[in-house]
Amino acid sequence: MRKPNIIIGKKQILLASLTLILGIAVYMNYVFSKVENEIAADVQADSTQVNYGDAAFVNASGEESAQAASVDTSDYFAQARLSRMTTRDDAAQTLSAILGGGDLSEEENAVYTIEAVNLSKLSESENKIESLIKAQGFADCVVYLDGETASIVVKSEGLEAEQAAQIKDILLTEVTIPAENIRIFEVK
Repeated sequence: MRKPNIIIGKKQILLASLTLILGIAVYMNYVFSKVENEIAADVQADSTQVNYGDAAFVNASGEESAQAASVDTSDYFAQARLSRMTTRDDAAQTLSAILGGGDLSEEENAVYTIEAVNLSKLSESENKIESLIKAQGFADCVVYLDGETASIVVKSEGLEAEQAAQIKDILLTEVTIPAENIRIFEVK
């Protein structure tokens, strides 16, 4: 009986390194978002806290304050889209580096090609769902899909049950996700 010959090539080392880096990036994103959520909860709990260095209007009327709040939420949506785009671009670059390596077997090449196509489809579905939700009269929204779960952040002044059902219906016409894995969040 022959012993299996295990040869580790440059491509396998590169693949393992990229996978490790991607895993670390996902973990760091999780840790930082958790810390950010805790900070936001602390700030909301102690609303009398003064943030030195923040810009504030002196003698601001109610209309100017509303405009300032509007800028904050639009910044949130712009930042969320930028973050999502950066994450997807990094994943696409990793997949393209893996596929461009040449040391992959046909099976591995097929798996990574399918993963790249699925990533592209998810991105396209997110954009389409966002457009359809905005067409229903919502000011802004961001959709996050990963194939098994969906998170939708909608700008609204009091999301009603029928509006949530409408958003869920739009989502389910585009992707197949179990209802218990759909989360809808409201940002005012």
